[in-house]
Amino acid sequence: MKKALLYVVICIIIRLLTSCSTTKFVPENSYLLDAVKIQTDNKDIKPSSLQPYIRQNPNGKWFSLVKTQLHIYSLSGRDSTNWFNKFLRKIGDAPVIYDEALAQRSQEEITKAVHNLGYMGATVQSKIDTKKKKLKITYQVTSGRPYLVRSLNYDIQDPQINNYFQNDTTSSLLKEGMLFDVNVLDNERQRLTNILSQNGYYKFHKDFITYTADTVRNTYQIDLTLHLNPYRASVTDSLRNHSQYKIDKVNFITNFDAGKSSLLGNIVVDDSIHYAGYPIYYKDKLYLRPRVLINNLRIRPGSLYNEKEVQQTHNSFGRLSALKYTNIRFVEKQWKDSTWLDAYVLLTKNKSQFISFEVEGTNSSGDLGAAAAVSYQHNNFFHGSERLMIKARGAYEAISGLGNEYNYDNYTEYGVEASINFPRFLFPFLSSSFKRGIRASTELSLQYNYQLRPEFSRMLAATSWGYRWQRGRNYHRVDLLDINYLYMPWISSKFRESFLEDNKNYILEYNYKNRFIVRTGYMYNFNSIGANLSNNTIASNSFTIRAGFESAGNVLYAFSKALGLPQNSDGEYSILDIPFAQYLKGDFDFAKNTVIAPGNSIAFHFGIGVAVPYGNAKVLPFEKQYFSGGANSVRGWSVRGLGPGTFPGDDNFLNQSGNIKLDASIEYRTELFWKFQGAAFIDAGNIWTIREYEEQPGGKFYFDKFYKQLAVAYGLGLRLDLDFFVLRFDGGMKAVNPQEGAKKYPIFNPKFSRDFAFHFAVGYPF
Repeated sequence: MKKALLYVVICIIIRLLTSCSTTKFVPENSYLLDAVKIQTDNKDIKPSSLQPYIRQNPNGKWFSLVKTQLHIYSLSGRDSTNWFNKFLRKIGDAPVIYDEALAQRSQEEITKAVHNLGYMGATVQSKIDTKKKKLKITYQVTSGRPYLVRSLNYDIQDPQINNYFQNDTTSSLLKEGMLFDVNVLDNERQRLTNILSQNGYYKFHKDFITYTADTVRNTYQIDLTLHLNPYRASVTDSLRNHSQYKIDKVNFITNFDAGKSSLLGNIVVDDSIHYAGYPIYYKDKLYLRPRVLINNLRIRPGSLYNEKEVQQTHNSFGRLSALKYTNIRFVEKQWKDSTWLDAYVLLTKNKSQFISFEVEGTNSSGDLGAAAAVSYQHNNFFHGSERLMIKARGAYEAISGLGNEYNYDNYTEYGVEASINFPRFLFPFLSSSFKRGIRASTELSLQYNYQLRPEFSRMLAATSWGYRWQRGRNYHRVDLLDINYLYMPWISSKFRESFLEDNKNYILEYNYKNRFIVRTGYMYNFNSIGANLSNNTIASNSFTIRAGFESAGNVLYAFSKALGLPQNSDGEYSILDIPFAQYLKGDFDFAKNTVIAPGNSIAFHFGIGVAVPYGNAKVLPFEKQYFSGGANSVRGWSVRGLGPGTFPGDDNFLNQSGNIKLDASIEYRTELFWKFQGAAFIDAGNIWTIREYEEQPGGKFYFDKFYKQLAVAYGLGLRLDLDFFVLRFDGGMKAVNPQEGAKKYPIFNPKFSRDFAFHFAVGYPF
């Protein structure tokens, strides 16, 4: 009955949307722009590459199928003062009325774009089809024969610049026989400009480089000449060679306020010092150590002006938490024909200290609780832009359903953590030049956490030492040393008897014992659109690669083995009678987003992970195991509700863990209205163990069986993109279940109460 009612409601909504005329608000003698297409007769000229030159696009479609927003707008009445009509128009999309002038401009822009690709004789015709008050326009591109570069010549009268160009001919984008592509010619201008700007040519820009293209009569060949125009400061000045500039003095002004003054002469300073030959001006008190300023400087007195070094200096000072803004200005020396520059590094101080508070509510399977935290941060702790953070957190939760066997009926937690970030590479025996070149930051941290539950109490103490740095789009992190100590002061007799004694559950028993985890690791991340990630994953083509590797216990195991230390009853070596974990773990993740139409994209994700306990351990520590199901995995299953293998679960989430994980997803993303986006997705994946455990029957990985045990889910999602973060709501349905028998293919016999899972998360799944 409920299912039938749902179908009726859906049919009514579809009927309302499709029955309302989309041309309701199209004026007389006008047309609704229904579709725009581009057709080319040349496979090398892709219609998608010409799409940006369209100056008028039709109303957007949900999932490239239905113009839902236009239908919503058309549901409104003609009374624009009515609140309901105004609401429908606000969330809907007004009809796009065909504009002949914009169509003509689109045709001209497409023609110009094809000409710039080297097809100088290309033509573009527009074909218009009308039906009632709707109009479809097709731009038909006839490319013709391309023009090719027959010969390539250089007209460079400046011998010094000519020498720079000749030394870099192997990197030139210009080749004889190439298409006469204006885009490539412009990229070559920029490439040559970059070379000169890194070799002292402070005033050089790409407009000084021009081309002459002579067509050979009755052919499709071009003789191309690159010209270097001489320098002239003004119209009345004479022409001369471009000057190379050198850096004379580098000055630091540490109290620059761009909001009050943009002129160097208006800056107020109280005092100054000279450190290693660099003048440093400040007001009241110098808040950064002079050595910190010099170590982050890439511009050196006496060297040629180098735009790359200027950008590196910007980036280096941008990493310092003690600074809010950094500007660099150059001033020419005042004497005649000077080719010397004074550099001014203008620094704006950031707020040094602040305190923040956090309060949150929790709900764990119906058990309600609350948590609060207070954080203190200092952005310049040792006057070297070191960032100190201290955070204290406490939580409480009422636990129900345990019965009278336990002495407590609530859960409490408190903890404190402290970390300090040094904006430099701290490691002995390394040269200063190497440390400046890598531009890594060093992180040290300490953490203590105590938990008291009805079943047990647990203490975790941890310390870590690591490095992180970024080069362009590449991000690196090295965890040189990460030590975790897990201590179980007390375990209730009821919990011990039920789960931990007589080898009832080896996995559970292993994770409720005192243990050391001493690990090292490396993580690499590449993003094709750079470090500043955008939430709008519909607007651009992009891909990311993540890879990581870590190991634990190897050095300790070798040390214990070499010294012949005794083993405990479980065959484990120990430190201070505390056994240590030993494992290897590797992860790889790839995600790609491809725009297929305005406001529509397809995203693909693939991830694999393998973690192998060995030597001193037969089981992975709980926090290093893999879990499947949830908002960022196979979304037809609840969090940690899938696998391993064909194991159906036994209400113990520790048993639904594994050593191998495989995930794959494909998601169609579309713009809906306002800040809402929609998605349709298909997920597949599972986890497996590398050994056969009695508590996880059917969980072991086999090469000839694992593909038959992949779970598959499908569903729909709604996302609210608030620019600085995304709220995500996903609903997934099981399609293929790893379990054998009647539950294997729920896609053919879906049951909402059994097969549906709802997820709320922050951020995109990949």
